[in-house]
Amino acid sequence: MSIPTRAPVSDSLRTVRAACPHDCPDTCAMQVSVDDASGRVVRIQGRAEHVTTHGALCTKVSRYAERTHHPERVLTPLRRVGPKGAGRFEPASWDEALADIAGRLKAIAARDPEAILPYSYAGTMGLLQGESMAARFFNRLGASQLERTICASAGGDALAATYGGKVGMLVRHFAESRLIVIWGSHSIASNLHFWTFAQAAKRAGAKLVCIDPRRTETADKCHVHLPLRPGTDGALALALMHELVANDWIDHDYIARHVDAAGWAALRERVQAWTPERAAEVCGLEADAIRALARDLGTTQPAAIRLNYGMQRTRGGGNAARLIALLPCLTGAWRHRAGGLLLSSSGWFASVRDDAARQRPDLLAGRVPRTLNMSTIGDDLLREAAPDFGPKVEAVIVYNSNPVAVAPESPKVARGFAREDLFTVVLEHFLTDTADHADWVLPATTQLEHLDLHVSYGHTDVLLNEPALAPLGQALPNTEIFRRLAAAMGFDEPCFRDSDETLAAQTLRGAVTFEALKASPGWISLPIPDAPFADGGFPTPDGRVRIDVPGWGLPDFVPPWESVASAPELAVRYPLAMISPPARNFLNSTFVNVKSLRDIEAEPIVEIHPDDAAARGLADGAPVRVFNDRGSYHCTARVSTRARPGVVNGLGIWWRKLGMRGTNVNELTHQKLTDIGRAPCFYDVLVEVEAAA
Repeated sequence: MSIPTRAPVSDSLRTVRAACPHDCPDTCAMQVSVDDASGRVVRIQGRAEHVTTHGALCTKVSRYAERTHHPERVLTPLRRVGPKGAGRFEPASWDEALADIAGRLKAIAARDPEAILPYSYAGTMGLLQGESMAARFFNRLGASQLERTICASAGGDALAATYGGKVGMLVRHFAESRLIVIWGSHSIASNLHFWTFAQAAKRAGAKLVCIDPRRTETADKCHVHLPLRPGTDGALALALMHELVANDWIDHDYIARHVDAAGWAALRERVQAWTPERAAEVCGLEADAIRALARDLGTTQPAAIRLNYGMQRTRGGGNAARLIALLPCLTGAWRHRAGGLLLSSSGWFASVRDDAARQRPDLLAGRVPRTLNMSTIGDDLLREAAPDFGPKVEAVIVYNSNPVAVAPESPKVARGFAREDLFTVVLEHFLTDTADHADWVLPATTQLEHLDLHVSYGHTDVLLNEPALAPLGQALPNTEIFRRLAAAMGFDEPCFRDSDETLAAQTLRGAVTFEALKASPGWISLPIPDAPFADGGFPTPDGRVRIDVPGWGLPDFVPPWESVASAPELAVRYPLAMISPPARNFLNSTFVNVKSLRDIEAEPIVEIHPDDAAARGLADGAPVRVFNDRGSYHCTARVSTRARPGVVNGLGIWWRKLGMRGTNVNELTHQKLTDIGRAPCFYDVLVEVEAAA
């Protein structure tokens, strides 16, 4: 692959356009400086001229050169020589690896190709190195399909059901809002560039409200923090609606013209029962605090909600997202460009993405393989063949993910990957928890070594990522690895010979083409109106917001699977609710082995409120065991009011082998799914905490 360059800034230093690959709504435009004399990246910066990035990068991505040039990079194919999980390998050639993998897959596919499972998510958010050549490979093979749910499907499906697509207001207009409600988001850690716009609004006099069970650094900098119990967001939204109706703080004209009339009439009746007092009891808040927020939402214009995915990781997360998405429709906040809601903007890109051309579902040739949910991988790897399940999973190809660390109920996930009869191939940069269980580890390129295209779920720009370096060692882009696997399998369709540049040209269409993107500064903005729904026009069949959705009915409060109120018998043994938000300097499990970032986090911790710690005789800094029926997680207690009473915060996600006693917080999570989107319930967990030796 050729290495495009920008103008040199010295005899040996050049700069290259790049985009952040990680699972974050900001999707920053970056500039990478490379010293050709040493062959190393020497600087990574945010592009100042990109409106959303405005020259800033989060701490994690600013260390990306350290990750790329890490001394522990996997730079040659590795063949397992020890027991699964031991991480013992020997180097091998690409020819050896491809021949053995293809031979094993052919033998399994001859019995039943659905016994082969791909497993991937957002280790890169790139359209090419994510699901392009890989999707073609698995479609041609007829392998099981993967339901990719682990992060956002509850909220995303709920938003699409309500608005007709994953669409929202433009992030830059938050700077003009007079009220900003940050709901389920630690924006300073996970949405830094939105936070810059929120801070600009705050300096101009806007009020900021944070809704989050944890008192985050974001909550510290807001005017109001509502520390509700995990999984009670829907109850809070219903009470806010109650107050909006009771005080006539609603925009009757907007509702009449742009909202599902029958659904609104039924929902209006439902909210009568949701007084602030009732919701306060469910949520663990003061009724007056609920009234005050309703008054602010109903009387302040423009008012905007930045909803994020933390709140939808409980049983009722989908219904809660539907209810919250209705709030700006009831108040008419959408009339203003600085009003409305943003959860995801990814739906705006439908007009410029040709996913069928990129992924080639026609290669299935009429076959309809089963679909397995990535969030139940722990159970599915341990299942035998059955009529209602299909064949036993005999092979897993993992790329852009680390399921042994990140999937729920990790003791089962680890047992599944430890099966000696499971053939496992992992495309990776490092020997992660999952790679330790592989039969083959194949060296993949990082973002700085390959071509890619990026869209965003936080803004509306298409971005280009150019390779700044030739692949290190024998590493290859995911696209090239699957090209070579396809050839080794004997797949002779011409689409398996498409270059990355050809894939890029096939992926983009309409207002944004690959040629135009190459000629751009590195990004092209979609032509979205400043106030996209000021006059309705939602992407539903009739242009109206949907409340009563076929198959789902009216949105309502759905209690957690595990809470003191919904599971009182379980709570006798495990009285503390637990959420597991990411540690500030980690992004899921991606940066855990970057020493400078791990040094900042220091050690795995659980935050516990002083009252709960005192009741258990726990001191700050004490080693503790957090446990339930599923497992035990060993870490250090941080006695802190960042945790609300009755809730502990297990900050994640550490690699198991870098944690205490080979555990991480997913020892405790379960595989039950959300009400909408079949997503995991990471923040819907009961535990107990005790001192550990």
